[in-house]
Formats: sequence, structure tokens, C-alpha cells
Amino acid sequence: MRSTPTGLVRHGAAAAALAVALPLAVCAPARAATAPGDARTAAEDAGAELVARRAAAARLRFGPCPAVEELPRPVECAALSVPLDYALPGGPRISLTVSRVPATGRGDAARQGALVYNPGGPGASGMFFPLLGGRPAWSRIAAAYDLVGYAPRGVGRSAPLTCQDPGELPHGPTQVPAAPSAAYKRERLDAARAYARGCARRAGAALRQYTTLNNVRDLHVLRAALGERRLSFFGASYGTYLGAVYASRHPGQVRRMVFDSAVDPDPRRIWYLDNLGQAEGFERRWSDFRAWAARHDAVYGLGATPEAVRASYERVRAAVERAPAGGLVGTGELHAAYLQTAYYDDVWPQRAAALTAFLRGDPAPLTRQAARDPGRAAEAANATAVYTAVLCNDAPWPADWETWDRDNSELARRAPFETWANAFLNLPCASWPVSGRQRPAEVGAAGPQPLPPTLIVAAQRDGATPYAGALELQRRLGARAALVTEVGAGAHGVAGGRNACVDRQVERYLLTGATVGWRTTCAPHPEPAPVSLDDRAAGAPRALLPPVV
Repeated sequence: MRSTPTGLVRHGAAAAALAVALPLAVCAPARAATAPGDARTAAEDAGAELVARRAAAARLRFGPCPAVEELPRPVECAALSVPLDYALPGGPRISLTVSRVPATGRGDAARQGALVYNPGGPGASGMFFPLLGGRPAWSRIAAAYDLVGYAPRGVGRSAPLTCQDPGELPHGPTQVPAAPSAAYKRERLDAARAYARGCARRAGAALRQYTTLNNVRDLHVLRAALGERRLSFFGASYGTYLGAVYASRHPGQVRRMVFDSAVDPDPRRIWYLDNLGQAEGFERRWSDFRAWAARHDAVYGLGATPEAVRASYERVRAAVERAPAGGLVGTGELHAAYLQTAYYDDVWPQRAAALTAFLRGDPAPLTRQAARDPGRAAEAANATAVYTAVLCNDAPWPADWETWDRDNSELARRAPFETWANAFLNLPCASWPVSGRQRPAEVGAAGPQPLPPTLIVAAQRDGATPYAGALELQRRLGARAALVTEVGAGAHGVAGGRNACVDRQVERYLLTGATVGWRTTCAPHPEPAPVSLDDRAAGAPRALLPPVV
């Protein structure tokens, strides 16, 4: 499932991220995979080096942002031209949108270059990132760095990818069974195959070009076009994997890198096992939300134990299954809204209040929080298409339904909250219409040159990218990779205003290159305070954007 750290970026309407290992069998993929070091990959890498040299000479030209980007001044925008296929550097090209706010120099800070941000997904746009320089947690960083965001290939206006015709986009309400029957599973399998065919029909031969390795090559060209000899980078969720692959392939061209909420980069886990492992992390966080609501039973009246809160949720679920809330929120929309509680604890008060209001006869807060936003339908479909293409192209997946059914049925016995929704989201990869999919890239030093000092930040109870992924990333990045752990916390996305202790470590590293050592800890950020049921914020809609990892 994709995910977005709220300390850095705006929320996703649905979610997807990556996770830890499970002892589940994986059958052989349907199509042969190719190693990243084969002749084609070598040609693509050579093409990327050629394009980067040319980009360094030409440089990006920034100017006012197009109105469609909805980015106010002082943000400025540019377009980066890259090959669709790096093996053909002189062939068809696509344009990636880039945003920037130059370093403010506040407090006589010396400029340290550009800091490029990727929010994850894959499928999320980082175009908004320069706006964060106005927040207190980012002010000193913004004084020293140009804050640079971009929309990766396929995302937003960067040669947008879609797998569905506008008339095929989902509309609410949807009804999703808590425990899928054999007939429902067959229905979803047929839908996944149709979705994969739609990707091939609409993208054609270009479909194979949406990969992490091409995202790395695009990042390499962007670094050069910004005039930077070495890359300073901040990656969240999937962005940590993107950054780690970049550092592994270009260790001499890395200046500073922050990895927030790390994907487990073990090639054996990319991406089938990572997605399986996510379910138990989400189950823990769903339990954390219910325990919090139980502690505030005097406010919400949902029950004094986590089990009682679950029963309250199930009463709401049964009700919207019979009659969708506001005519718009069925069980599918309900689940997507409450999955956010497993990502971000700052939504807990609003989600709890919406359950309470519904059970007291007022469906309006739940409808406002959970109903699909038709104005964002195309944006969400674009994010899902890029997410699917990158994950399916990046690695072999089991091709037989029996493997998916067995693994997810076993997993759902322990972690029912998110297992099947995640399985069905990724199921197009079982019949993905691209032959010769690559093996996942290795993360870690590939030669005598050591990897540069980097910083990993992670929440100990993160469900979207469980903590074991941070430990594995640190192991692979080596002795100069420092890890800051927010103990006892689980919000996805640690840096950027949620935890002052973490923010100090990130700021110190970006401004000086120094860390406090191999591993250090920060106390958890405070749990959210409950809101009274007459507080307007309890029913206020949140700004929802496409889901990201």
C-alpha cells in the first residue's frame, strides 16, 4: 500500500507502502527476470550518463509555475527533458516538472546547494515540497538549501500514465466484504487482469519504462541539471528505496541523504513479500487507534476496551453496508478512511468523532471524511497507475492465483484489517503484460568505494514501513549510516514537524553532515488529544491527495 508522511506532505485518500518479512512461500514468476547488470541495463546507464552531462551544460531554467500546479510564489517551476528509454538517449523524450524555492539565506546562512525531495508512492508528486520552507521545522534548512520538488515520470504533468478510461474510474459507494468469498476473489482477479490489460493498451511499449532504475536515472539527470556535482536528497517511504538505489549506484555523487520511514530494500522482499509483511504492521496500528479511543471513552463513548471500540466500528460497517452513509460511503470508502488511522495518529480524533456521531444518528462527519472526492478521481487514478507500473516492472511476482490466495488467506487469519485490500491492489502484477521484468536492484556498496554518510529516521511501530526495514537499510548502507528511532510511536513519516528531537537530528545532519552516532533514540511525540463532539474540527474534511508510499 502507498503512504505519505503527514509531517512532510499532504494526505493520501488511500494508502500503500512496503513492509517486513513473512515466512510465506512464493512461487516462481510467470516471466523470466533479467539482471540489472545485463547488456540493456548497461546501455541504459550509459545513456543516462550522456544525458546527465548534457543536462549539466544546459541547466534548468526556472520561471513562474503554471496555474495548474496551484503553487504560489515564491515557488518557481521548470521542465526537465529526459529520454523515455535511456537505451535510446536520442529517441522519444518526456518532460518532468520541477519546482524550487531558492535558499533564503536567512540568518546569513551559507548556501549548500539543492535539496531534492521524493515523497514516495511510487506515484506521488513532490511539487509542493518547496512550500515547506515556511514551516518552523524547515526554516533553517530552507535558509541553506534550495528546496526542490518534482513529479517523477508518469506522475502529474510528467508524461502522465493512466490505465483506465475516464468512464472507468471508480465511483462510490463501494461494498467490500470483510472476508472475501471465492466468488468475490474471482471477481477481483478478473478486474486485476482487466486493469493490467488497460495499462498495456493505454501506455503501449512505454509501459516497461516505469521502473525504479529509470527513476534513479531521472534523479541523476535532475541533479546534473540543477548544477549539483553531488546530490543532497530527502526520501520518504518508497523514496527511501529510490534514494538507497541511487546511493548504491552513484556513491561518489552523493552529498547528504535522509531516509524517512524506510522500505526494506532486501531484493528478496521487493515487492511481493514487502507488501505481505505490511499487513501485520497495519494490524498493530489499527489496534493502537482502538486502544487510544478506549482510553478516551468518556469523550467518544465507543467502548472502554479496544475490543469494544472494534465492535462500535463493526456496527458502523454493518450500517453502511445496508445503506451507504450520505449515499456515498459504503464499506470500501469506510475502510479506506479508517486505514488512515494506521498511518497517521493525527487523524485519530476526527475518525473517532465520526464513528460516535454516526452511531448517534448523524452521518455527516463520516460522509465528509470518507466520501470519494470526484475532483481528485483522475489524480488518484494516475497515482495508482504509476504505483502499479513501477512495482510490477521492478521485480518478479507470483503468476499463479493459488499462491496469492494461500499466502493472503493465511495472513488474514492474523491480520484481517488490511490483508485482502492490499492483495487486490497489487494483483495486476500477477498478469502484468511486460516480459523480461528485471530483478530488484541491490542496495549496498558494490565496489571498493564506501557509501557516504547517510541518516535514517524511523518510527518503531510504523505499520506502512515496519521498523525491520530501517534496520535492514542501515545494515546495507554500512557503518556510516546513522539510525534515529522514535521509540513507541507509529506515525508514518517521522521528520518535518512531528517530533522535535528527530527534527534536530535531521537538521544537524543536513546542515553539518554530523550525526550523533550509529544508533540513537527519541521519545515518542505526544498522542493526539481528543476533541469534543461539538468541535467543528471533529467533522472537518481533510485535504486529500493521491496515495503514496
